Amino acid sequence: MKLLTPDLYAESILEIDLNKLKERNIKGLIIDIDNTLVAWDIKYASERTKEWLMNLEKEGFKVCLVSNNTEDRVVTFNEHLKLPAIHRATKPRRGAFRKAMQMMGTDIQNTAIIGDQIFTDVLGGNRMGIATVLVVPIESKEFWWTTCVRKVERHVLRIVLKDHRDD
Repeated sequence: MKLLTPDLYAESILEIDLNKLKERNIKGLIIDIDNTLVAWDIKYASERTKEWLMNLEKEGFKVCLVSNNTEDRVVTFNEHLKLPAIHRATKPRRGAFRKAMQMMGTDIQNTAIIGDQIFTDVLGGNRMGIATVLVVPIESKEFWWTTCVRKVERHVLRIVLKDHRDD
């Protein structure tokens, strides 16, 4: 269960305590797109999400978007943001995490992943040895496969999030 347990938990990206990340000496943020930054069927970030992403740089963080989705999806989403990005990441495999850290100039001691799925984002981050931040998915309507995985994830969440209830 340790591999499925996030270091931090937040209701949304907007609720993430950036000071907690700074206290952990986090300099680079690998951020998932679908259901973390926007609903999976929304093409572009809202103004509020754009502001949050741009504020990360002001706060001293480097950012790399990392998605298991297609190149077309990631390029379209990133059109106005112009952030470093990786598509078809095959999370929880470690390759995209290594590539993202290389792009940001960070390492496992000062990088975190922010995502909405335990079995891709949290598992991948924990396997890599980086800090993990789990957020509540934005949209409940998802691809059929993700819907199946979410059912298992709900059971796992009850166990692994016990320690985060006080956060």
